Amino acid sequence: MEYNYKEAMKIENQLCFPLYAAARAVTSLYTPYLKEMNLTYTQYIVMLVLWEKDGVTVGDICKKLMLDNGTVSPLLKKMSTLGYLERNHSKDDERSVLIYLTEQGRALQEQAKDIPVKVGKCVKLSPEKAKQLYSLLYELLEEHDI
Repeated sequence: MEYNYKEAMKIENQLCFPLYAAARAVTSLYTPYLKEMNLTYTQYIVMLVLWEKDGVTVGDICKKLMLDNGTVSPLLKKMSTLGYLERNHSKDDERSVLIYLTEQGRALQEQAKDIPVKVGKCVKLSPEKAKQLYSLLYELLEEHDI
């Protein structure tokens, strides 16, 4: 069969589009809850990393969230201004910046604890399909080094 570029160029034939649209739809579900905490979605996922392990480098955060330094650094600066975290140069390597939660940043975890359940109730997938989707997305990320 010959390659039909007109067919291939239709939006409904693009894997990227449903991924993009679904990501936007799901992340928008977080907005009302995060607004109460004065956080954006990207700031929230930074907090998730720090709640899991405090005192990590900017590079560790970038790697864990699959984001570049140019995206993460301004976020961290803003979050520092909000009083959620502190940025300190490593004593071992002056070029390395370590990120630590403040008391206010730690307290946000208590405020955020119900967000995963609330958002999960809005996603109309069975637990089995949600788990399958999760696995497929991570498989896509791993196989394609995304």
